[in-house]
Amino acid sequence: MSLILNKNRNSGMASMNEPIGLKLSSQYIIDEEAKRDELHGSTLEDFEVKCTLGVGSFGRVRFVRHTPSGRVYALKMLSKSLVLKKKQLNHVLSEKTILRRISFPFVVNMYSSFKDDKYIYMVLEYSRGGEFFTHLRNATMLNDSAARFYAASVLLALEYLHSRQIVYRDLKPENLLLDSRGYVKICDFGFSKVLEPGNKTWTLCGTPEYLAPEIILSRGHGRPVDWWALGVLIFEMLAGYPPFNDEDRMELYKSIVSAKVSFPKSFSPHAKNIVCRLLEVDVSNRLGNLKNEAGFDWKSLITQTMDAPIRIPHNEEDDTSLFEEYDETLGPDFGAEELNPSHEYLFDGF
Repeated sequence: MSLILNKNRNSGMASMNEPIGLKLSSQYIIDEEAKRDELHGSTLEDFEVKCTLGVGSFGRVRFVRHTPSGRVYALKMLSKSLVLKKKQLNHVLSEKTILRRISFPFVVNMYSSFKDDKYIYMVLEYSRGGEFFTHLRNATMLNDSAARFYAASVLLALEYLHSRQIVYRDLKPENLLLDSRGYVKICDFGFSKVLEPGNKTWTLCGTPEYLAPEIILSRGHGRPVDWWALGVLIFEMLAGYPPFNDEDRMELYKSIVSAKVSFPKSFSPHAKNIVCRLLEVDVSNRLGNLKNEAGFDWKSLITQTMDAPIRIPHNEEDDTSLFEEYDETLGPDFGAEELNPSHEYLFDGF
């Protein structure tokens, strides 16, 4: 693995903002805008609601078909009362706002949002390949070539988000989906935050094994936390387990802050080098934006004209076999209290 990331020597900070010079195809932009226009003003009655794809703390994601167009989507539906009960309103509103301002091949795009008396809804891109986490666990670990492909895809997604002043803050295999061709897409933007360059935020959020030292130490954090998490992800793809892993939460945090990583013998020198330079405690020395990589075809990656390492069966577009099956009568949102009418104004953003 030989991802090459260069440091901005003039500022002493890892370069986060410089574009890598790759442009989206005009056809991609046209197609995405067409879907948004097509779903503008949609309501639940416009969709044929089918099986559950995933269940969360205050809602679920269902597979749906848009009746007028016949297109398939993933419908994220969140119980209003549970959102308020679990004090997640700000995260939910932030997620919707962020999804409305982004569109990129390696993120799960949102095309519409609406609400009814009980739920708020987000119509999302359907990723037929299922959860990347499941594929990774089935394979145990990836070889250098496959890990490089997916690391490069995630890196482009993070660079895109950062260029729009968005810090993702929850990178992990569970938040990556695969589309019908095996390309990766970042999902779940509940912890994401719009953060202007040079600013910091102090919210403690994310998955413990993927937290950057500055989050644990409450020093304030920004975009570099995503590059740290990329280092953790690369390690986990190549090793089959994260570099920092302890059932004792305090011991886990101590190991993260010390950044002492024990590499398996299978790691190549290049892979070890890139992980070490991403898992750098000093944010001024942590690597950031990708500049170049010899021998890697970035144009084919962004245009998705190269073969992905994980092959997805060529089934129908409405195939959901790569997702876990759920009991449609169970879940935290079933039986949830009705929203107090006096709180309805809190969801005006939908």
